[in-house]
Amino acid sequence: MFGSRIGRLSVAVACAVVLTACGAPPARSAAPQSSAPSPSPSAPPSRSASPSAVASPVIPAGVLAGIAVYDRRTATFLEVHNATTRFRSASLVKLLIALDYLWDRGPGYVVAPADRARFDLMLRSSDDSAASSFWGRAGSGAVVSRMIGRLGLKDTSPPPPDRSGWGSTAVSAADLVRVYRYLLDTAPAPVRDLVMGDLHGSTRCGTDGFDQSFGIPSVFPKPWSAKQGWYEFGGAPAVRCVDNAAYPAPAGPGVRVVPVGNAVDYAGEVLHTTGTVGEGDRTIVVVLTLHRHGTPFATATSVVTKLVAGLPVPR
Repeated sequence: MFGSRIGRLSVAVACAVVLTACGAPPARSAAPQSSAPSPSPSAPPSRSASPSAVASPVIPAGVLAGIAVYDRRTATFLEVHNATTRFRSASLVKLLIALDYLWDRGPGYVVAPADRARFDLMLRSSDDSAASSFWGRAGSGAVVSRMIGRLGLKDTSPPPPDRSGWGSTAVSAADLVRVYRYLLDTAPAPVRDLVMGDLHGSTRCGTDGFDQSFGIPSVFPKPWSAKQGWYEFGGAPAVRCVDNAAYPAPAGPGVRVVPVGNAVDYAGEVLHTTGTVGEGDRTIVVVLTLHRHGTPFATATSVVTKLVAGLPVPR
């Protein structure tokens, strides 16, 4: 359904030969003791080359995608395509906002009581007002600049001067894998537990009324975690999300993508699904997509969910 077995094996073998190029994780250390805390989150894996892409069939006309699927148990990429292509982040930058907020709060890395509800809502329900509050207080684009250096991000950049909103941060699938690997394999236990706990508690509906159950939440049974992102789509959903509605099932075969350039497109609609799948957050899944301006939200979510359904993710 999703490319030949030989194609997948070639990616795994290539990653096994050059683990540093594919970003092998450091061995997880024991959870820090309260009596000997780290003053700030530990350094991430070295700034190494991103995984290479492999040839793929074409997805629907007008859709661009960047994909990275990383198996933490085997330390290999199971799927990579357009992994360094840069996309408008939309709400995915909220991961960087959260980590920047926590960075110097050791040893406990506790969210201030006045901020806790806002912090959780930003990650679980993708609340924009909460993100804007943390973003403005922390220096706006300086948040991204700090996290680039701290996590060794290679394709990420702050919003350009003419697009100062946090949603215009540039990100790539490869860098999002680096973010998740930092959270899961390097971050102090309180940081990991807080952020991943919120992502495991991702709600069906965003606070803006958009349904954020596309992609990972619709395809995989629990346990999974998710941080979704969307931008444009008219600014408001055609049909407001309902919490108790059934999750949509992917229809038809999975879809794949072709290589493209690396300029950030700020004109189209973006829709992203990222997170982890399996016990112990075994597999990191990142799918970033760009759709033609004016594409209905329902059309874009259907494409993304079909795409995720075809990925080689251990169940």
